[in-house]
Amino acid sequence: MANTLDYHPVPVFKALGDENRLTILLLIRQQTELCVCELTAALNLSQPRVSRHLAYLREHNLLQDERRGQWVYYRLHPELPEWVQSVLDRSSEACAGLLAPISERLDALPDRPVSVDCS
Repeated sequence: MANTLDYHPVPVFKALGDENRLTILLLIRQQTELCVCELTAALNLSQPRVSRHLAYLREHNLLQDERRGQWVYYRLHPELPEWVQSVLDRSSEACAGLLAPISERLDALPDRPVSVDCS
């Protein structure tokens, strides 16, 4: 499948240059998909702030969203070029210490995402 999206390094690295956006991408890479409420709980950030980061990542084709009922789930864009995936792989390795406590908070959420108040 040909890559129909244009991924210039500058916007990609600007997106990755924000710690919260990088963490969001790495968590979604690790978990395959997450909803806003899971990310707000894991990152201990407000819903509007997380939503702004998700919108930025979606606008730059790094994430794709899918609505299922009241939930919107985010996953890495399926057309990410190999170089972006490689950067995320390496970043994940380098950020293992940063991700561990956040992943533990995420894993500790009971009955994800139903039990988390996303309102």
